[in-house]
Amino acid sequence: MSAEIPRSQPLLDDDTRNRLPPLYSGEKLGLNALALVKFFTPDSGFTWYASEGSAVDENGYFDTDHDKVDYVFFGLVAGFEVELGYWALSELEEVRGPLGLPIECDLYFEPTSLGELKLLHKRGRL
Repeated sequence: MSAEIPRSQPLLDDDTRNRLPPLYSGEKLGLNALALVKFFTPDSGFTWYASEGSAVDENGYFDTDHDKVDYVFFGLVAGFEVELGYWALSELEEVRGPLGLPIECDLYFEPTSLGELKLLHKRGRL
Protein backbone atom coordinates (compact mmCIF):
# COMPACT_ATOMS: atom_id res chain seq x y z
CA MET A 1 0.00 0.00 0.00
CA SER A 2 1.28 3.47 -0.90
CA ALA A 3 1.87 6.12 1.74
CA GLU A 4 -0.73 8.87 1.80
CA ILE A 5 0.53 12.15 0.37
CA PRO A 6 -0.75 15.22 2.28
CA ARG A 7 -2.68 17.95 0.51
CA SER A 8 -0.61 21.11 -0.05
CA GLN A 9 -3.55 23.53 -0.37
CA PRO A 10 -7.34 23.51 0.14
CA LEU A 11 -9.20 21.72 -2.60
CA LEU A 12 -11.87 24.42 -2.76
CA ASP A 13 -10.76 27.99 -2.13
CA ASP A 14 -13.09 30.86 -1.22
CA ASP A 15 -12.83 32.46 -4.67
CA THR A 16 -14.01 29.31 -6.44
CA ARG A 17 -16.70 28.70 -3.83
CA ASN A 18 -18.04 32.21 -4.44
CA ARG A 19 -17.98 31.85 -8.25
CA LEU A 20 -20.03 28.64 -8.36
CA PRO A 21 -23.78 29.19 -8.81
CA PRO A 22 -25.95 27.51 -6.15
CA LEU A 23 -27.26 23.99 -6.64
CA TYR A 24 -30.21 23.62 -9.05
CA SER A 25 -29.72 27.11 -10.50
CA GLY A 26 -28.56 25.73 -13.85
CA GLU A 27 -31.25 23.10 -14.40
CA LYS A 28 -32.70 24.87 -17.43
CA LEU A 29 -29.23 25.18 -18.99
CA GLY A 30 -28.63 21.43 -19.00
CA LEU A 31 -25.41 20.55 -20.81
CA ASN A 32 -24.99 24.21 -21.79
CA ALA A 33 -24.09 25.05 -18.16
CA LEU A 34 -20.47 26.05 -17.72
CA ALA A 35 -18.13 23.94 -15.66
CA LEU A 36 -16.19 26.49 -13.63
CA VAL A 37 -13.85 24.18 -11.75
CA LYS A 38 -12.06 20.92 -12.54
CA PHE A 39 -10.86 18.36 -10.01
CA PHE A 40 -8.73 15.40 -11.06
CA THR A 41 -6.72 12.48 -9.78
CA PRO A 42 -3.10 12.87 -10.94
CA ASP A 43 -2.51 9.12 -10.72
CA SER A 44 -5.73 7.72 -12.22
CA GLY A 45 -8.29 8.63 -14.85
CA PHE A 46 -11.07 10.32 -12.87
CA THR A 47 -12.10 13.96 -13.40
CA TRP A 48 -14.90 16.02 -11.88
CA TYR A 49 -16.16 19.23 -13.54
CA ALA A 50 -18.38 21.36 -11.29
CA SER A 51 -20.94 23.75 -12.75
CA GLU A 52 -22.67 24.56 -9.46
CA GLY A 53 -22.39 23.91 -5.74
CA SER A 54 -23.67 24.81 -2.30
CA ALA A 55 -22.78 24.39 1.34
CA VAL A 56 -25.06 21.75 2.89
CA ASP A 57 -26.19 20.71 6.36
CA GLU A 58 -25.73 17.27 7.90
CA ASN A 59 -28.75 15.98 5.94
CA GLY A 60 -27.41 17.26 2.63
CA TYR A 61 -29.78 20.23 2.37
CA PHE A 62 -28.50 23.64 1.30
CA ASP A 63 -31.67 25.68 1.78
CA THR A 64 -32.04 25.39 5.58
CA ASP A 65 -30.95 27.44 8.56
CA HIS A 66 -28.99 24.49 9.96
CA ASP A 67 -25.21 24.62 10.29
CA LYS A 68 -23.44 23.74 7.06
CA VAL A 69 -20.99 20.84 7.38
CA ASP A 70 -20.02 20.03 3.78
CA TYR A 71 -20.18 21.32 0.22
CA VAL A 72 -21.99 19.51 -2.62
CA PHE A 73 -21.22 19.97 -6.30
CA PHE A 74 -23.15 19.17 -9.45
CA GLY A 75 -21.52 18.64 -12.81
CA LEU A 76 -19.88 16.12 -15.09
CA VAL A 77 -17.91 13.16 -13.80
CA ALA A 78 -15.55 11.33 -16.14
CA GLY A 79 -14.39 8.01 -14.74
CA PHE A 80 -15.61 4.55 -15.65
CA GLU A 81 -18.46 6.39 -17.42
CA VAL A 82 -19.02 10.01 -18.41
CA GLU A 83 -22.14 11.17 -16.60
CA LEU A 84 -23.80 14.02 -14.75
CA GLY A 85 -23.99 13.77 -11.00
CA TYR A 86 -23.54 15.13 -7.51
CA TRP A 87 -20.55 14.70 -5.20
CA ALA A 88 -19.40 16.10 -1.87
CA LEU A 89 -16.23 18.03 -1.13
CA SER A 90 -15.61 15.71 1.83
CA GLU A 91 -15.54 12.74 -0.57
CA LEU A 92 -13.00 14.42 -2.83
CA GLU A 93 -10.83 15.31 0.16
CA GLU A 94 -10.75 11.69 1.37
CA VAL A 95 -10.05 9.93 -1.93
CA ARG A 96 -6.52 8.99 -2.90
CA GLY A 97 -5.37 7.48 -6.18
CA PRO A 98 -3.43 4.22 -6.44
CA LEU A 99 -0.13 5.98 -5.67
CA GLY A 100 -1.59 7.76 -2.63
CA LEU A 101 -1.90 11.14 -4.38
CA PRO A 102 -4.83 13.37 -3.37
CA ILE A 103 -7.32 14.83 -5.79
CA GLU A 104 -6.22 18.24 -7.06
CA CYS A 105 -7.92 21.32 -8.46
CA ASP A 106 -6.77 22.28 -11.97
CA LEU A 107 -5.60 25.86 -11.51
CA TYR A 108 -5.42 26.42 -15.28
CA PHE A 109 -8.84 25.08 -16.24
CA GLU A 110 -10.85 27.37 -18.53
CA PRO A 111 -14.64 27.33 -18.06
CA THR A 112 -16.19 24.99 -20.62
CA SER A 113 -19.75 23.78 -21.17
CA LEU A 114 -20.65 20.41 -19.72
CA GLY A 115 -21.79 19.30 -23.17
CA GLU A 116 -18.44 20.10 -24.78
CA LEU A 117 -16.57 18.33 -21.99
CA LYS A 118 -18.81 15.29 -22.30
CA LEU A 119 -18.21 15.12 -26.05
CA LEU A 120 -14.44 15.52 -25.66
CA HIS A 121 -14.30 12.71 -23.09
CA LYS A 122 -16.48 10.41 -25.20
CA ARG A 123 -14.11 10.99 -28.13
CA GLY A 124 -11.07 10.31 -25.92
CA ARG A 125 -9.73 13.84 -26.38
CA LEU A 126 -9.41 14.64 -22.66
